[in-house]
Amino acid sequence: MAGKKGPPSAEHVICRNRRARHEYEIFDTFEAGLVLVGSEVKSLRNGKASLDDSFGRVLSGEVWLLGADIATYREANTQNHEPKRQRKLLLHKREIKKLIGKVKERGLTLVPLRLYFRRGLAKVEMALARGKKIHDKRRSIKEKTAQREMRRALNLS
Repeated sequence: MAGKKGPPSAEHVICRNRRARHEYEIFDTFEAGLVLVGSEVKSLRNGKASLDDSFGRVLSGEVWLLGADIATYREANTQNHEPKRQRKLLLHKREIKKLIGKVKERGLTLVPLRLYFRRGLAKVEMALARGKKIHDKRRSIKEKTAQREMRRALNLS
């Protein structure tokens, strides 16, 4: 049992980027590992993270997560980390090449959707997305309210 990190489907969500699905049109999602220091892992286990205003960027053939806020771990004292530092994402080379092509070709951006632990390892779900225009946001809000009203009408009858 020393090699096992938990059940195969064990997933513990730390935080979600709720604004991402509202502000972006999502085309494709993928999972990436994170390069973290010890105090960051402890802070994540306490649930002290935020993906608001964070994004992914491809820099010199590597994918980085920028703007993600992982709060400092109080007990770490001098060995603490910087909360908003750049964090490297772990992906296969073929995945990185595919991302580079799509981001340059179509003008898409990388947006983190959620941060979670899977089998004891910190992962981030990233999405290839394009920013929505104001009229697209209005349309999606109208669709949501129409769906909500239909559900209410069905529950009342």
